[in-house]
Amino acid sequence: MDKAIIVDRLSSKVLKKISFAIQAGEIVGIIGPNGAGKTTTMKVLSGISPSTSGFVSVLDFDPYQRNQNFLKQISFVTGQKTQLWWNLPATETFELNKALYQIPEREYKKNLDQLISLFNVSKILKIPVNKLSPIQRAKMEMIASLIHKPKILFLDEPLLKDFVFDYNREYGTTILLSSSYIGDFTDLLRRIIIINKGTIIFDGAIEEITTKFATEKIIKATLSEEVDIKLIGNIGTVKRYSFPQIYISVPRTIVTFAAAELLQNYPVVNLEIEEFPIEEIIKNITN
Repeated sequence: MDKAIIVDRLSSKVLKKISFAIQAGEIVGIIGPNGAGKTTTMKVLSGISPSTSGFVSVLDFDPYQRNQNFLKQISFVTGQKTQLWWNLPATETFELNKALYQIPEREYKKNLDQLISLFNVSKILKIPVNKLSPIQRAKMEMIASLIHKPKILFLDEPLLKDFVFDYNREYGTTILLSSSYIGDFTDLLRRIIIINKGTIIFDGAIEEITTKFATEKIIKATLSEEVDIKLIGNIGTVKRYSFPQIYISVPRTIVTFAAAELLQNYPVVNLEIEEFPIEEIIKNITN
């Protein structure tokens, strides 16, 4: 499979020699706290911002040269800016983008019809943008950004997420999605890159985060009667107790032993062993 993006020891004012490659058609999440370098990475890859050193290739182009053939194959969507005309229906922006990207009429109509169906907006096309709800505006923004069928879609803190998998499956578009909160995207992302303080601290399958960074598991127990949590504290760290449920954090290496001790010595009617939430693990490692 061809590599759509190659980054080798890329540095900027924020980034510190980061390296990764993304295959054509991949969906990859760039995750990290505010100020970590996520948006800077996206801006460098899309040609908005320069790098100070290193090598960057996106669709075999140097992004910062802003070659017209390159720009016609990408799209950058951020919640911070809009391309829609505030007092006019979004269709006016669609028509403008048709001209800017030199999309043939037949192709334009086909693309537009597919996007209208995907985002279910046929009934609001003629409404001025300033009369739309935030979600409706986000849908129109996305249509305007996808009307030319880009090969790579950069999504910076997107408001919409439901369409990502379907769009990728339908068109094979490479999608980079940056977010400070991964909770809404765990079902979409097979691979994530975690950035903190301008450095990549993890790059791999989302399932690997738990095994690599989570040293503890959660025992969730349902009790038939109240207990002294100080005694249970000898087994592990009580994270939450609201009778009849108690949540205890214990090291992964002794979780089976701890569960057995709970069952033998306390009024437990149900017990489950769970992994820590991905969001909490990422928060811990970036802190």
